Amino acid sequence: MERLVPDELWELFQRVVPEAPARPQGGGRRRYGDREVLAAIIFVATTGCTWRQLPPSFGPSGPTTHRRFAEWSKARVWAKLHRVVLDELGVRGELDWTRCAIDSVNMRALKGALTGPNPVDRGKKGSKIHLITDRTGLPLSVGISGANTHDSQALIPLVKSIPPIRSRRGRRRRRPDKLHGDKGYDYDHLRRWLRGRGITHRIARKGVETSQRLGRHRWVIERTMAWLAGCRRLHRRYERKAEHFLAFTSIACTLICYRRLAK
Repeated sequence: MERLVPDELWELFQRVVPEAPARPQGGGRRRYGDREVLAAIIFVATTGCTWRQLPPSFGPSGPTTHRRFAEWSKARVWAKLHRVVLDELGVRGELDWTRCAIDSVNMRALKGALTGPNPVDRGKKGSKIHLITDRTGLPLSVGISGANTHDSQALIPLVKSIPPIRSRRGRRRRRPDKLHGDKGYDYDHLRRWLRGRGITHRIARKGVETSQRLGRHRWVIERTMAWLAGCRRLHRRYERKAEHFLAFTSIACTLICYRRLAK
């Protein structure tokens, strides 16, 4: 359990997890500790196993772990945990806002909300993860949509969803200096929107700039997409509820950020 949930991560998690519901009349089964359940959830996220394949060594069973996962997802615990880890990175000066990047990745989905025909996978049903990272590849903002959603539609909501993150000095920050994007974001209204918020855009222009030039700065977010693939639960979407799939995505982003924090 200590390997999956180190002490520092557990301390951060305790800041955001809701208190266990009281049982004034007593009775019922013993409620497993939050740390045990968190370790089991991270195991499911990283290995890609189903809830019922959870090893008995974790203590809480698969159905018990899934119920707690659903409970915490509804309370937005995973997004809050991601923000707390980002705050710690910001205080330590580990976040670089000078050159951020935006991109997306598709994966197949068996069912559920926020799915759609994937235009790059012969129209098979899929979902898409949208991501903004800082200059070093740390995820700042994440969202999901159907696979048929155009990347350009996600830019404004994704930038708006960057939380106000603590800095080593001064006020909290939530806007990058520059934002790099590929030709999927090549729209004048997006450039105007970014300029209106003081963000310098570096969006490739169709028929003008080559992918080689664009890749000089965007390889960082491509590497982050590869890091997300380390969370095997994201290889294919099995969750019917969109909030559960987003929860696993947030867990993956949190683990990426925590690895930098633990160095």
